[in-house]
Amino acid sequence: MSWVANVMVSISPDDHPNVEVLSEWLRTEAPLRDSPGRGCGFLCEVTAQDSAWGGWKYPECNVWAGALNHADLRAVLDHIARMPWRHPNALQVFVMDQEESFFRVWMLRDGELRQFTPAKPDEEDPDFYPDDL
Repeated sequence: MSWVANVMVSISPDDHPNVEVLSEWLRTEAPLRDSPGRGCGFLCEVTAQDSAWGGWKYPECNVWAGALNHADLRAVLDHIARMPWRHPNALQVFVMDQEESFFRVWMLRDGELRQFTPAKPDEEDPDFYPDDL
């Protein structure tokens, strides 16, 4: 049985080589959750000029995405935090684990990867769905 985590990484164009290294690490060395195996998938650039987005223009961002199978997400996030990003403040990591209905957003600040979304949004929470939207 699969356990899929959707992962997107938004980077500065200067960090293209780093995200390629990250993708290869995911493919070959990333630890799995609850298993001694290695390798959970890889990332593909989804904002290249041949990508299909709505609108008349090309995306003006650099996003890589993958559906990782049985990934140890804590290990993945720890690995991302340790990488030598040229523009760490531009890095955003979007993670939607199996059976979740929202992405959690992580960003590097002061050398630490921090989550900038609620761990579990509560539909009854007025701060989660403000009236002024």
